[in-house]
Amino acid sequence: MAAPEKYLVLGSNAFSGASFVDHLLKQGSEVLGVSRSDEPHRAFLPYRWSGEPANFRFFRHDINTDLDGLMSLIATERPTRIVNFAAQSMVAESWRNPDHWMMTNVVSTVRLHERLRHCDFLDKYVHVTTPEVYGSTSGWVKEDAPFNPSTPYAVSRAAGDMSLRSYYKAYEFPVLFTRAANVFGPGQQLYRIIPRTVLFIRLGRKLQLHGGGHSQRSFIHIDDVSAATRRIAEEGRLGETYHISTDRLISIRDLVAMICAKMGARFEDHVEVVGERLGKDSFYQLDSTRLRGELGWTDRLSLETGIEQTVAWIDRFFEEIKILPFDYVHKP
Repeated sequence: MAAPEKYLVLGSNAFSGASFVDHLLKQGSEVLGVSRSDEPHRAFLPYRWSGEPANFRFFRHDINTDLDGLMSLIATERPTRIVNFAAQSMVAESWRNPDHWMMTNVVSTVRLHERLRHCDFLDKYVHVTTPEVYGSTSGWVKEDAPFNPSTPYAVSRAAGDMSLRSYYKAYEFPVLFTRAANVFGPGQQLYRIIPRTVLFIRLGRKLQLHGGGHSQRSFIHIDDVSAATRRIAEEGRLGETYHISTDRLISIRDLVAMICAKMGARFEDHVEVVGERLGKDSFYQLDSTRLRGELGWTDRLSLETGIEQTVAWIDRFFEEIKILPFDYVHKP
């Protein structure tokens, strides 16, 4: 029997990264987690909810300031698969310090790829990117849709993606791209809309709803995204992009109203309508036919189920979570 693949997960402290680590460990893989900061509170690390995980080791390296340290780790451990969740990822805040987004998502990321292309032991490099590169769209968006980024964040991700495309063509760099709809579930950062709504209701505070909450989004459970990401890493075609999404759209307003109803709270008591964010894309609907048809993936967890799980997670860690920062804290 072949030994399980050794994965290195960049950005393992991020919501998607930590959830993917948990998924891999449950599949029996050996996992190296790498992030630029120390591990956060265990409430945000699903792989620590049931005790100390076997087959997992964490390392602190920043691709902006310690690429040599990261590459030394990679050369020593020789992971066959690397999945990269590491990025400056906040859309609205990217307008304030766009150079930080360009440095991490373009310059440092390209430097990483230039080093990785010489690693002959690397079989798959999964680059976790974003549908924000498409800008505002109408109808179903396929993987070959043209880039039309409208924020510094989206521009930085599009540039990184285009660089990787050139590396695949020039060097046969073993890259695969994923773009997921809005992920959610237990363990998500408190500034994201679903956990923030749940927490504010529990605290009796009002939630700010930008632009009245008319933007429509597709929300997909993080467990479904993790399963899709592993399927792509194992069976995806090199050089291809795979969309990870549900077929269901919901407005932010209706989402918040759903959470209020599930928690027995009045919408009017917990919501304040404020102005829209600069450059926010109003709509995108990802076509996930390729992932479903080629790799046999399907989403399994409904929005309602995920919301119930998120409420239970907030309640489990409420005394610890309520004293943590609720808002995004930027790190260059």
